[in-house]
Amino acid sequence: MKILIICSKAFYKDIAPIKERLEEMGHIIELPNSYYEPDAEKNSWNLGEKEHAEFKARMFRMSEEKIAKKDAVLTLNFDKDGKKNYIGGATFIELYEAFMKNKKIYLYNDIPNGMLYDEISGFSPIVINGNLDLVK
Repeated sequence: MKILIICSKAFYKDIAPIKERLEEMGHIIELPNSYYEPDAEKNSWNLGEKEHAEFKARMFRMSEEKIAKKDAVLTLNFDKDGKKNYIGGATFIELYEAFMKNKKIYLYNDIPNGMLYDEISGFSPIVINGNLDLVK
C-alpha cells in the first residue's frame, strides 16, 4: 500500500522507526511535505505574513496532490504541549482531504478529545493504538 505519513512537525523525530517498520511490511511510504526542511515554515514567517500565507497554500496543494496518489494516510498523533493525541490544523485538513478522496485513514492513537472530535470521528479513521500490524 502507498501511505502518506501526516503529523505535526513536533513528531518528525518519531517518524524514522515507523517508516522503517512499514517498509519492512512492504508498504511504500511518503513523508510529510517539510520533513526534510523542518524550518521551512518558520523561514517563510521571517519573510513576512504574505510569504507565509503563500507557503501554507503551497503546502496544502502539495498535500492534496500527494494524498490523491496514495492508498492511505497514517496520522501520527502523539501528546504535544499537554494535549493528548494532538492533531493540529494542517493535519486536520490533510485528514479531510483523505476522507474526501476516499482514502483509508489510520490514526496512530485514539481520536483526541476536543472541538474536532466529532469531525474526525466522521472520517471513520482506523485507530491502531501503535500497532502497525493493523495497517493493511
